[in-house]
Amino acid sequence: MSTEPAALKQAILPIDPVQTRIRSGMVALILYSLGHFCVDLYSGAIGAFQPLFVDKLHFSLTQAGMLGAVMVFSGSFVQPAYGYLSDRFHSRMFSALAPAFAGIFIASLGLATGFTTAALLVFAGGVGIASFHPQASARATFGIKNNRGRWMAVFISAGTLGVAVAPTYFTAIIQWVGMHRTYLAALPGVIATILLVFLIHSPEPERVARRRFDLASLREVQKPLTILCLLVVLRSTIQIVFGQFLPLYLYRERGFTLLAASGALSMFQIAGALGGFLGGHFTDRFGGRRVIMFSMLFSVPFLALFFFGQGIASMTGLILGGLILLFTVPVNVVMAQELAPSQAGTVSALMMGFAWGLAGLIFIPLIGWSSDRLSMQTTMSALTVFPLLGFFLTLKLPKPAKLPKPAK
Repeated sequence: MSTEPAALKQAILPIDPVQTRIRSGMVALILYSLGHFCVDLYSGAIGAFQPLFVDKLHFSLTQAGMLGAVMVFSGSFVQPAYGYLSDRFHSRMFSALAPAFAGIFIASLGLATGFTTAALLVFAGGVGIASFHPQASARATFGIKNNRGRWMAVFISAGTLGVAVAPTYFTAIIQWVGMHRTYLAALPGVIATILLVFLIHSPEPERVARRRFDLASLREVQKPLTILCLLVVLRSTIQIVFGQFLPLYLYRERGFTLLAASGALSMFQIAGALGGFLGGHFTDRFGGRRVIMFSMLFSVPFLALFFFGQGIASMTGLILGGLILLFTVPVNVVMAQELAPSQAGTVSALMMGFAWGLAGLIFIPLIGWSSDRLSMQTTMSALTVFPLLGFFLTLKLPKPAKLPKPAK
């Protein structure tokens, strides 16, 4: 009988590289999901500040819309540039430093003395938000081969949950310490950066070296990528406008308190986080095209119920509308990455940044400007037609068997 200690026998057993990669992949998924939660916590903060900027700093609704547009431009629209740099240079600091950078500037919005200083703080915070998303979304599921839709949904839903918590979190911070000490809200982002810097390592050089920016591989799938981008624009318009204006709309036009209005936005976003998780699961089971069609078609009646209903029925419409509408958040990213796997950072930025940013740059100022002239009820409720347009656009997506073969 061998007298070797059991621990020594365990130690000399060969290491399974597949199991090691899976464990490493799960650690990266958890940490990137935490970072995504924190980064999007700050990207969703503007909605909580808007009513106070309007009341205390006398912003017009047009200025409020312009401030939201600054966030969208800096934090979303320019993401493809960071996606290109991420695919080109592979430095993990694009994502690791982002939560602290975003947190410090966005959480300092309480120190703004006017529109210019508020816009500068938002722009700087948006730089951190933009630099995080392309690289983190490409690496969050690195090493995980099975059920990528489900695991990408975990990463995406963590960010959506951060956006959901943001209005209540910042409203509570403002009520607790006052407008001039909101910088304390940067703490979660700083902690997330510390964890990402010290616990995430870059992928093996030989594996990274095969991933370079290649425009030709994007041209091969430009038609389905364009359709996916347009679908993100249609969905994101509602998501962004609600994130920027829903508390202000409920506060000004429907008599909600600030805390109740922020809570309603949080409910919408939490429902969306759950919807994103379910959408990723349904994608693995039914296919992305079917999930997008269902989401676009069946969110419309519930969103209409929110705008034109009353009381509990209206809030039910808001929650179920957000749940179904945001089924598609991880779906678009996964479908795009499968079309161009060698350009994961770039196409992720197109889906999560450029298309989102395009929606915000156009419709946040437009909603603010038109609300000054009409009413928020009229301008915001008109957006319920967008998912219906998305349903018909989804019919143009090729079916799975007809998808172009991705470039190697």
